[in-house]
Amino acid sequence: MSSKIFVTRIIPAPGLMLLREHFSHLDLWTADLPPSRAELIARAHGAEGLLCLLTEKVDGELMDAIGSQLKVISSMSVGVDHIDVSAATARRIPVGNTPGVLTDATADQTFALLLAAARRLAEGERYLRAGKWVTWSPSLLLGADLADATLGLVGFGRIGQAVAKRAQGFDLRVLYHSPSAKSAYNAQPVDLNTLLRESDFVSIHVPLNAQTSRLVNADFLSQMKPNAVLVNTARGGVLDQTALYHALKSNRIFAAALDVTDPEPLPMDSPLLELENCLIVPHLGSASKKTRDLMSLLAAQNLVAGLKGERLPHCFNPQVYQ
Repeated sequence: MSSKIFVTRIIPAPGLMLLREHFSHLDLWTADLPPSRAELIARAHGAEGLLCLLTEKVDGELMDAIGSQLKVISSMSVGVDHIDVSAATARRIPVGNTPGVLTDATADQTFALLLAAARRLAEGERYLRAGKWVTWSPSLLLGADLADATLGLVGFGRIGQAVAKRAQGFDLRVLYHSPSAKSAYNAQPVDLNTLLRESDFVSIHVPLNAQTSRLVNADFLSQMKPNAVLVNTARGGVLDQTALYHALKSNRIFAAALDVTDPEPLPMDSPLLELENCLIVPHLGSASKKTRDLMSLLAAQNLVAGLKGERLPHCFNPQVYQ
C-alpha cells in the first residue's frame, strides 16, 4: 500500500516485518527515546496510520495536527489511557490495542514481584553485594509466608484471573473485588473493605481511568494489614505514591512491589527509592520475547486492517463501526 504510516519506535521484528510487507511509505522513529511532542507532530503529519506506544500522548490536538486523512491509531499496549479514545471516536478513527497476549507474562511478573517482596530478595542481594553477609543468622531479613495466606485481587479481568490461577499452586486463599467479573479459580468476590481487611497480599489489576485514578490512596493503605504486601502491575496512576511512601516509611504496611510508576521513568530523586521495603522495576510486565513479539504483530495487524478499510482485529472503540 502507498499509505504513509508513522511508527513511534522500533518494534519487535514480527510486527515490523508485516508493516514492511504492506507499506512502501513506512516512517520509523529509530531513536532510543520517544519523540518529543514537536517531533511527533512533525513526523506524523500527513500520515494515514499511526502506530504508537504508551509513551506517546495521542489526544485530539495531535490527531488534528496529523490531519484529517488519519484513518487508524494502533497502540502496542493493552491499556489505552495514553490515547483520548473519545476524541478518536468523534473523528471516526478506530483505536487498536493488543489484549490477551500479555496476560500470562504480566501474571508471571505479578507473582515474581509478590514473592520477591515477601521474601525480601532485593534487600538480600543488596546486603550481600555490600559485604554485610558475615554469617547465617536466625533473624536476618525475615519475610512473609505464602502458606495459609490470603491474596486480594483488586480487579478480576484476564490478568487478575491468571494471577488467581497461579495462586492455586501456592494454596493461597483468593479474594477479589470487581464490579462485573464472574468468579473463577475458587476466588471469592468481596467488597473492597473486606478485601483490604483480610488480605496478606493485595495486587492491583484495574485499568487507569477517572474512577481508578489514585484508587490506592492513604485511606486504602490504612485499611490494609500491617504485615501486608502491595503489588502493582497495572498503571502507575492508580497509586498515590506519596501516600505509599508514608505507609512504607512508617511500617504501616510491610512492603510494596511496583512494576509501574507515575511518571515513567520514576525520577531518581523519588523518596520511594530511599526505602528498603519498596521494590521497583521498570515496567517489565509484558517483557518476555514471545509476548512482545505477539504484541508487535497484533499492533501491526490492527494498522494494516484499518488502512485496508477493514474492521480492526482488536478495536477498543468498536462504536466507530456503527
